[in-house]
Amino acid sequence: MPAMHYTLRWPDASETTAYSPSLIIQDYFEPGRAYRLDDFAQRLQAATAIANERVQAKFGFVCSRANDQQATLLARITQFEGEPQAEVTVLAFGPAD
Repeated sequence: MPAMHYTLRWPDASETTAYSPSLIIQDYFEPGRAYRLDDFAQRLQAATAIANERVQAKFGFVCSRANDQQATLLARITQFEGEPQAEVTVLAFGPAD
């Protein structure tokens, strides 16, 4: 199963490289596009659920790394919830290690 990394820019201009166990993440995000926090969270949760379904079907268990990544990103979002115009920008997709 092809895994990938994707780079995010947060409202404070910091960047994070995130992991997805499936290329499905590309169906939910577009490089160079900014997403409101709520939209980003919804897309992230939907993509992670599908990725986990794919991993489960292939290996018989979900991807704990994907679940951990989702939890980390959702926790990061909460740091900016008081900022009504806050957005997360998807900078790029790349291959996983």
